[in-house]
Amino acid sequence: MNRIQVRYFASIREALGTGSERIETSAATVAALRAQLIDRSPAHAQALAHGKAVRSSLDQRMVADEATAALHDGAEVAFFPPVTGG
Repeated sequence: MNRIQVRYFASIREALGTGSERIETSAATVAALRAQLIDRSPAHAQALAHGKAVRSSLDQRMVADEATAALHDGAEVAFFPPVTGG
């Protein structure tokens, strides 16, 4: 099990009603983590839906391929829409 800090930004944060949460997960990749989060609740499913324009980062580095981005204990994963600032 890995302990992961998950952060949400912009519209995803608004949809979930929180900016972050710490979770324990057996997910090995960012893609697997996203799938677990989608299964958590209808709000997560809508905010993080596959096919929706959602970007992710792992330890403050952009993730190009969620399926190959390996998680580790203490990792920080962020999910955000393509445009988050002004």
